[in-house]
Amino acid sequence: MSKISFVIPCYRSEHTIEAVVAEIMDTMKGLAAYEYDIVLVNDCSPDQTYEVIKKICEKNNNITGISLAKNFGQHAALMAGLRKSDGDIVVCLDDDGQTPANEVGSLIDAIERGSDVVYASYDSKKHSAFRNFGSHINNIMTRIMLGKPKDLQVTSYFAAKRFVVDSMLAYEHSYPYVIGLVLRATKNITNVPVHHRSRAVGDSGYTMRKLLSLWFNGFTAFSILPLRIATATGVFFAVAGFIYGVYTIIKKFVNPAVPMGFSSLMAAVVFIGGMLMIMLGLIGEYIGRIYISINKSPQYVIREETGAKDGESS
Repeated sequence: MSKISFVIPCYRSEHTIEAVVAEIMDTMKGLAAYEYDIVLVNDCSPDQTYEVIKKICEKNNNITGISLAKNFGQHAALMAGLRKSDGDIVVCLDDDGQTPANEVGSLIDAIERGSDVVYASYDSKKHSAFRNFGSHINNIMTRIMLGKPKDLQVTSYFAAKRFVVDSMLAYEHSYPYVIGLVLRATKNITNVPVHHRSRAVGDSGYTMRKLLSLWFNGFTAFSILPLRIATATGVFFAVAGFIYGVYTIIKKFVNPAVPMGFSSLMAAVVFIGGMLMIMLGLIGEYIGRIYISINKSPQYVIREETGAKDGESS
């Protein structure tokens, strides 16, 4: 009998996670051909999320709770949950109920038909305008930087075969980026349509700072395209500067009375200086992340575990 592992990163979900777990359990009653377990990862939520998780684990012997020592971010929490999972198929979804657990059968069917990874796709997302904007930018970034197919919609609700998850877990460096790890493992990825629900309680935990950090993780950990863009930009401005210098000399010979413009010179110096600072900052970002990885900064640190995987609370 095949097994499905559900992995759910949790943050500020004390009022929603019980309903998500209950929906998974009700849904799996109709999928009797599969065993299943659930891994709930508390990403150091400031509310009572982990207390709720512990109560859920006490009532169910196939649910594991993990509490991280600090807020490492959604992707690090996913990696912690994936490392605890042992299912033949792993399903990742959100803790707020917006990703419909009762439609997981559609994702599993697509996996059984031969796809390595299946992402849920939505005709209409019920996120806030800010979150939808962030998702749009993230979609553009993954397409340009990571080679994501243009027609593939990537969301937080997806299912993956075991070999894909094992390949993802081989990445042990800091700054994990789940989408990059999936695209690195396989191109056999499909979408299935599901309904996206409105958020019942609270607001999204994503802020502009967290979104920017996520984008930086993506293109500095899995792509050198930004460095190539910086190189191409430098070559362009070097050539443009040389041509403009030749033009200035010719103009001076043709019309000696034309004054050499101080304002245009300063504008050029400030612009090129700004470009150089941006490029140096980008290079510094790569070097900094290399330094942190060499020092083996952990993806996450587990403070406590409870439930099925270890048999007792830590």
